[in-house]
Amino acid sequence: MRFLVIVPFLFVCKLVLAQGPGRDFDSQKLQDAKIAFITSRLDLTPDQAEKFWPIFNQFSDQREANLKKMAALNPRRESEKLSESQAQENINQRFALQKKMIQDEEKFVKEISGVITYSQILQLHGLSRDFARMIYQRQRKKD
Repeated sequence: MRFLVIVPFLFVCKLVLAQGPGRDFDSQKLQDAKIAFITSRLDLTPDQAEKFWPIFNQFSDQREANLKKMAALNPRRESEKLSESQAQENINQRFALQKKMIQDEEKFVKEISGVITYSQILQLHGLSRDFARMIYQRQRKKD
């Protein structure tokens, strides 16, 4: 079973990394490699993967949207000074977004626990970061 997941994963990684420095990555190939990486690391069965990915993708999209909203609340340059009342409002909005993100994660864990184990859920936490680190390290070795 693992062989069926690992081979496509390695193939997609090779395609993504073969593009060389200075070229844009094919986002679809990168996404495919990430799916293969997480599926392999969690050792998902085909049935689990079929149920897992729609839930995970929805959660990830919500999380990314909230992170972008939070980033937009921070001044980008020194010249974008905020009044004290605006700064306070931005901080309150950040707290509200952080609370929403915790609620979203609690909902995600409750929903995904019907598909994968709690041990797999804990393992999932760092896999996106591990994937990014692996891609970065492989790219550095090529340069």
